[in-house]
Amino acid sequence: MGGKEFQSAEVVRTSEGRQYHVGLAPGEVASYVLLCGDPARAERVAESFESVRVEARNREYVTFTGMFEGIEVSVMATGIGCDNTEIAIVELSQVVENPTFLRIGSCGGLQPDIGLGDLVVSSGSVRMENTSTWFVPEGYPAVAHHEVVLALLEAASRLNHTFHVGLTATASGFYGGQGRQVPGFPPRYPNLESDLGKIRVMNFEMESSTLFTLSNLRGFRSGAVCAVYANRHANRFIDTESKHDAEGRCIKTGLEAIRILKSMDDQRGAQPYWIPSMGF
Repeated sequence: MGGKEFQSAEVVRTSEGRQYHVGLAPGEVASYVLLCGDPARAERVAESFESVRVEARNREYVTFTGMFEGIEVSVMATGIGCDNTEIAIVELSQVVENPTFLRIGSCGGLQPDIGLGDLVVSSGSVRMENTSTWFVPEGYPAVAHHEVVLALLEAASRLNHTFHVGLTATASGFYGGQGRQVPGFPPRYPNLESDLGKIRVMNFEMESSTLFTLSNLRGFRSGAVCAVYANRHANRFIDTESKHDAEGRCIKTGLEAIRILKSMDDQRGAQPYWIPSMGF
């Protein structure tokens, strides 16, 4: 393993008090946290910060904490998949009190009207993974927090980005788990993409249902916005330049949503919920 480690009754920490996988300690993470899979995307987010006070790298987990327009924000790259997301949420919850998690990811569109480069805001997720079932029953809903959904819709609208909102399907894999036809690896459910499309699922990705489930379990706010890199209905994939631009729109939407959430939190004061009559 390297170094000295010990296991408490709740979580695994190093002897220096850092979380075992993410490598972070209390005081190093902001209450507003952007999550993404790709470490390069986390680095791109950090380029928007006026200053960075924490940079942490351990395994695939890359974290920056800094200031964005007067708000302290953290961004963490978790790598791919729900298992990595589980580790991130559990360990982050040990080092920051009452965080808000906002995923800025990528996805495949499942509806014919969802174009390459569009954004999809998740209202909830179909739990097609089993990571979350180790915490809650199979019928437990994976739902994004309404304040985060509203902030993302407002952010995308302010920025004039083309966006959609609805249900996301979270798969446990990229190939078989999403019904992809690959020579030599026939999927168990070859019609999965069309079957999900028929019931108005917007997009496929690999993290949000675990994020939503664990966040709700702990009483945290969470949400997700994803850039569409593939249109599964038309079997088309985005080109490199357009992919970079779409990622930029997703990042900007996530950061703008955090500005909106901070305003909502300031306006709410001691009230338990923000309501539209309070104003943005």
